[in-house]
Amino acid sequence: MKNRWTLVDTPSKLKKAENPIRTAAIIAFDTEYDSFRYFRDKLCLIQVQTGEKTWLIDPLAGLDLTFLSEILNNQAVLKIFHAGDNDIRILKRDYAFTFRNIFDTHRAASLLGCRHLSLATLLESYLKVILVKKMQRSRWDLRPLSEEQLDYAALDTAHLIGLYRRLDGELREKGLEKQAQQLFVGMTEVVWQPKTLDRLAHRRLPRYAMLTPEQKDHLRRLFHWRFEKAQETNCALFMIIADRQLIDLSRLENPSLETMNGPGLLSPEQVHRFGRELLTILGS
Repeated sequence: MKNRWTLVDTPSKLKKAENPIRTAAIIAFDTEYDSFRYFRDKLCLIQVQTGEKTWLIDPLAGLDLTFLSEILNNQAVLKIFHAGDNDIRILKRDYAFTFRNIFDTHRAASLLGCRHLSLATLLESYLKVILVKKMQRSRWDLRPLSEEQLDYAALDTAHLIGLYRRLDGELREKGLEKQAQQLFVGMTEVVWQPKTLDRLAHRRLPRYAMLTPEQKDHLRRLFHWRFEKAQETNCALFMIIADRQLIDLSRLENPSLETMNGPGLLSPEQVHRFGRELLTILGS
């Protein structure tokens, strides 16, 4: 598989990739991003498949990707995605790209009545290709990426153009190409929306009903603080403080740095990082 992909993580490698990408009439796109560990989804890899090779572009390498803007907005170049809504949102957010002339294999298969719409299922059904998906929770944000990770990422686009041809042919046979185009145009208009605080979500945490009015108020304040801290540090909520810990802190009598570090409460690291802020909340 390695000779079918090239990692693009330097300006010189990007220069070599630019001409094959610019001259391709059909390209397949995918991204790897981390939405598990970060408050704000972090784009970690961009896969661009030109039919002969997959170019694995590292967005964390500080590269100038301006040329991709021209391609993504070029009506003469067809861009293939699979369930590309979030890929498009994140690429718009990070690079202000605009998109024209796309085809999404997930939307196409859904329109054709396919019940199972995962890429692996569609590739097996239409192309008899077996795709093993086992690295969804991989640490795409860490460098260097392993060869196994890069192989996995390249496989996500390796067969998309072939799948597009099969699905497009079936759409035309059934007279569904205009409906499909409406769906694809709608996808180009999606935009990324920042997360917002649900001010009542703390009431849905386990054991909320067992809290006293004062403890419920503490929980509300803690819940809001955690959201703001996660937003500020770009960390997932659970990586700041878990839901269970919020409940236990709200019930804490005589809060202090020492009692916060009690069994089942906060780790020493959490006390060191957040202890004084939490004391301010619990003391108010």
